[in-house]
Amino acid sequence: MKQQKRMLRVLAENRGFNPKVLKTLGKRLKVGIIDADLLDHGTRHPNLALEKIAGYCKSLGHEVRLICDYNELDIQLPFFPDSCDYDVLCLAQVFKFTKRPKEIDFLIKNHFIFYGGTGFLAEFDDDVKQLPNLPHEVEHHQPDYTLYDEYIQKQTGGDPKLIKRRFDDYVSYSIGFTTRGCIRQCAFCVNRELKKVVPWSPVSEFMDPKRPRIYLWDDNIMAAPAKVFKKVMEDLQATGKPFQFRQGMDIRLMTEEKAKLFAGVKYYGDYIFAFDHYRKDDAHEWKQVEQTIRGLEIWKKYVTKETKLYVLVAFDGLDYQDIEGAFWRIKILMEYGCLPYIMRFEDYKKSQYKILYTQLARWCNQPSFFKKMSFRQFCIRNEEYHQGIQQPIKNGKFSSRLKFPKGFTPKPTFCACYRAMIEFEEEHPEIAKKYYDLRFEDLKDTFKNRKL
Repeated sequence: MKQQKRMLRVLAENRGFNPKVLKTLGKRLKVGIIDADLLDHGTRHPNLALEKIAGYCKSLGHEVRLICDYNELDIQLPFFPDSCDYDVLCLAQVFKFTKRPKEIDFLIKNHFIFYGGTGFLAEFDDDVKQLPNLPHEVEHHQPDYTLYDEYIQKQTGGDPKLIKRRFDDYVSYSIGFTTRGCIRQCAFCVNRELKKVVPWSPVSEFMDPKRPRIYLWDDNIMAAPAKVFKKVMEDLQATGKPFQFRQGMDIRLMTEEKAKLFAGVKYYGDYIFAFDHYRKDDAHEWKQVEQTIRGLEIWKKYVTKETKLYVLVAFDGLDYQDIEGAFWRIKILMEYGCLPYIMRFEDYKKSQYKILYTQLARWCNQPSFFKKMSFRQFCIRNEEYHQGIQQPIKNGKFSSRLKFPKGFTPKPTFCACYRAMIEFEEEHPEIAKKYYDLRFEDLKDTFKNRKL
């Protein structure tokens, strides 16, 4: 027990991960891994840093286990660590809204646990440089892709269909960074430590031959030097495995050569880029718009596969102009045959249009709706569902007007979707007139006739 107390108290500086600690005692340690985001609200993706820590610890001969429930730790304050069954505890948190038990905060405060991750940033602008990095030997260790197996088994009972539906990213992909860094330094992004793009890990470093696919978390692969970009694409293609970049790629940096390379690889799923800018009254902003559109025009020459662009909203403003900026970008993407994906900056909740932001996201982020309905039709269908009405669809077309069947007594209140639509239209009829009735199938691939 004395050895265990010494081990837990030697976690100096109360943040980051210090591999020297794991080598000093010369004994097999029991290491507990905590994914704070997973235990609070669940996550779509595994935590790559924790998988690397687990892989590194196992390579030293230590026993490693993912904590599947905080209750497993049996944290009895103030008697900790006497009540703890682990020699070392490591915790990572990606999202700052993730909630932790007060007992875990006690461990952090009293140096009983290694911790790190962007979720510990108080403010993006001030604390980016304070983020602890994984030591080189851990950062470049192959991840332990079995780390989450016990948790997945408990959540699904081993049902293959349930595993595929809920945990495919955990079991089907090798994950890594081929490059790190970004030239943009966007105010909304936490990855601003490196101001240029540098090679990071060869694909072989993180690829598991048994996993069928690969995905990459590169901050801005499009900003990589031409030789680096080409080498990464060739190395990925040489694996024979389908791959994808998960971050919204920077289409402003598209070139003929890059488009040709993308068109010739074994890409999995949608290509995803970003369309963050819209303001015409700012010269710098408008230049970004022009570069985005130029990139789209190059892209469409070579790639026919479905393409999606993140549309950031509620960051530059929370007023009607930001709503109009979102619709304007959606229209352009319709004309290029691309799908928008609305990314709501967290401040959208402070806007008088927060419900409208949500409905825009519901419409755009579900391609089965977006491809078939205008925004007005989408809101009408929601209201019909709310009222319990099943209107016939004539010739595959949805109604652009809410109609109640003869003798039908409607509910006294509208659904949130329909109400947000009509309230904004009453306040800004000129914007509604320009955008509410636009349909993807009518505008698709009409960009050659478009004028800014």
